[in-house]
Amino acid sequence: MSTSPAPQAPTRPARRVPFGLVVLATGLPMFMATLDNLVMTNALPAIRLDLDASIEELQWFMNAYTLAFASFILMAVALGDRFGRRTVFAVGIALFTLSSAAAAIATDPTQLIIARAVQGLGGAGIMPLSLSLLAGAVPERRRPLAIGIWGGIAGLAVALGPLVGGAVVEGWNWNAIFWLNVPIGVIAIPVVLALLPNPFGERLRADILGVVLAGLGVLGLVWGIVRGNDAGWDSAEVLTGLVGGGLLLVLFVLWQLRASAPLLPLRLFRDRSFSLANVVGLGFSFGMFGSVFILIQFLQIVQGYSPLEAGVLTMPWTMAPMVVAPLAGAFSSRIGTRQLIVAGLVLQSAALAWIALEMSADVSYALLVGPFVMAGVGMGLVFAPSSTAVLANIVPTDTAKASGTNSTIREVGIALGIAVLTAVFTGAGGELSPTGYVDAAIPAVLTGAGVVAATAVAALFLPSGRLRRIRPDDAGTAAAEPAPAREPALEVR
Repeated sequence: MSTSPAPQAPTRPARRVPFGLVVLATGLPMFMATLDNLVMTNALPAIRLDLDASIEELQWFMNAYTLAFASFILMAVALGDRFGRRTVFAVGIALFTLSSAAAAIATDPTQLIIARAVQGLGGAGIMPLSLSLLAGAVPERRRPLAIGIWGGIAGLAVALGPLVGGAVVEGWNWNAIFWLNVPIGVIAIPVVLALLPNPFGERLRADILGVVLAGLGVLGLVWGIVRGNDAGWDSAEVLTGLVGGGLLLVLFVLWQLRASAPLLPLRLFRDRSFSLANVVGLGFSFGMFGSVFILIQFLQIVQGYSPLEAGVLTMPWTMAPMVVAPLAGAFSSRIGTRQLIVAGLVLQSAALAWIALEMSADVSYALLVGPFVMAGVGMGLVFAPSSTAVLANIVPTDTAKASGTNSTIREVGIALGIAVLTAVFTGAGGELSPTGYVDAAIPAVLTGAGVVAATAVAALFLPSGRLRRIRPDDAGTAAAEPAPAREPALEVR
């Protein structure tokens, strides 16, 4: 008697979440974290007056966030691989929301700096995992479009940041800029848990030593730069920070080469697209956001605009990425990421130099509109294509670490840019007063323009980033070659 095999239970297909809902679930928390940076920047003059903060403390209001973010972002990626990327993403949102409430009730600079540092820990769980979850939850053919929309959401946050910050500070008080994050976080957490999958990566041992070496190394460098003008560049305090920070970063690289589960897999840098895209991220963030730190205060301290007026006046700059970034992401596969990134960096460098040359206590706003638009278009051309270039040749299991590395380097660029350009400002005799600001701000902004220009030169060596479709008859020309297990429909050149 013959027996037939027992029937197998049908395999349940993976739940397909609509494209738009995936973008919403990953983009909303990223929007919150991105919005917070520029909201904070526009509120700095009001915070300075209310808390009687020095220019050094103003830097730490920004850098406490960026350094905590940069120090723990790769650890957050590793924890996401071990415990689930959605899980760590949700924890990051919760931490960011709670620390925002703590920042809102701060009554002195130290409390605000501590709350901002905890915000950075929460942001470390949001930004890289947002892009990784997005890239893994949409079909590969729609990934450039998804990243473009993601970049557009970032652009929207950049666009609304100064405007929202100005409106809130002027209509209420600076504390309210942090209360804005609380309802967004409360909404985002259930949306994320309901809509996104919870992918895992390699469950490796956490590289605690790597976190300590990298975090203290970057902190030492920034501390030395921030304290240089006040304490003296040849003082023991500054030299300890600069030399000690540099040595710790060297030790970090050496440790990553021998660690069994490195925090930062240095093998990723063998890929030219990945390496140069991170150079772009560092230089772009250094020059652009360091200059924004100087320029936002110029509009309020020197020209006497209110926070809301300053936000409205910068809209030609901040609104442009919202429009340009999605278009750049959608067309990057045809035009090429290199061409878009280089064009964007050239526009930004030229715009910053133009602004610096026009700066004066009584400069007409009409003379600033042109460079504001140019800078905004340039930012939009860099946002999405650089993210695409980072992930162009990265295998799915490495996307979280790759995007985490890129986010880390960009945040380090922001911290160094603010520190260095402020050091140039104070070294040139700059003061936070209408009469002592402009002459020192000009060389600071020109320094930012120079760094972005140098970055544009480096970006010329990126791969073109075009995607070439493999034609059906290509297979016939290579009949003698062994067929790959899975031939891709698109190929990066």
